[in-house]
Amino acid sequence: MPTTPDPSDGWQRALALHEDDLVTRGAAEKTRRAYASDLDALARWCTGQGIEPEQASGRHLRRYAASLSAEGLAPASTARKLAAIRSLYRSLREHRIVPANPADLLSAPKKPQSLPKVLTSEQMSALLDRIPSSTPLELRDRALFELAYASGLRAEELVSLPVAGVDFDREQVRVEGKGAKTRFVPVGETALAAVNRWLERGRPALRPAADEPALFVSKSGRRLSTSDVRRRLRTWARQAALQGGVSPHALRHSFATHLLDGGADLRAIQELLGHSSISTTQVYTRVESARLKTAYARAHPRA
Repeated sequence: MPTTPDPSDGWQRALALHEDDLVTRGAAEKTRRAYASDLDALARWCTGQGIEPEQASGRHLRRYAASLSAEGLAPASTARKLAAIRSLYRSLREHRIVPANPADLLSAPKKPQSLPKVLTSEQMSALLDRIPSSTPLELRDRALFELAYASGLRAEELVSLPVAGVDFDREQVRVEGKGAKTRFVPVGETALAAVNRWLERGRPALRPAADEPALFVSKSGRRLSTSDVRRRLRTWARQAALQGGVSPHALRHSFATHLLDGGADLRAIQELLGHSSISTTQVYTRVESARLKTAYARAHPRA
């Protein structure tokens, strides 16, 4: 097996510059790690070809993209890697290291149009009502998933939410979303009551450190991780006999879809979810359309 060369000095400088720019832009740590991994692979490939960052052309990058496809990489993974390359060359152009972005004309592979998993309101009730409120961990889980569904928060936003981020008087939470963007999201009475029970009876029993700001903590008193959230949700989904694997993002999708069902404006849903583009939110209109078509096919005698 041929060895892959380490990135050249020029590539290492380019990657460090891009990393600094991502930090300045407020990119999430998860995004920075993914881009770093994707661009390290590009840098190694180019170094092996004798291509420095400022020498790479659209033709070179198309050859690299073709090599990814030849490895059998999924379209979604390839698209993410190409997005990382565009981001890198955007930085290099801004710093006048290259005159133009050679990745602008790269076409991403078409991803299959899959609709997000959405639970019905009955399934959501079965899931949430299955979680008792006896032990501290049960109180935490009930508050955690009531809040996830009531406000459509991402798993990362749930675990980073501080106690001070919950405003009981205004019935809302202050969320630091992607790109360090702050938004205020309403919270319903049921979720607020669950959070209040957790703060009064559950969180103190787990004895978090006095300087631990996180609203939701583990049994050892430390801030939860997103993997903790996914694991606990899978546990309760099995208890509620829900099929197909339920993720925290499914609760977020259900939040948005149920708002749309109830007549909420798409722009309002966009703001609540923290989407920077309305096109991202429009996926929920496809969910609603698919649901209506299914109902029509099942109910109409001439369908």
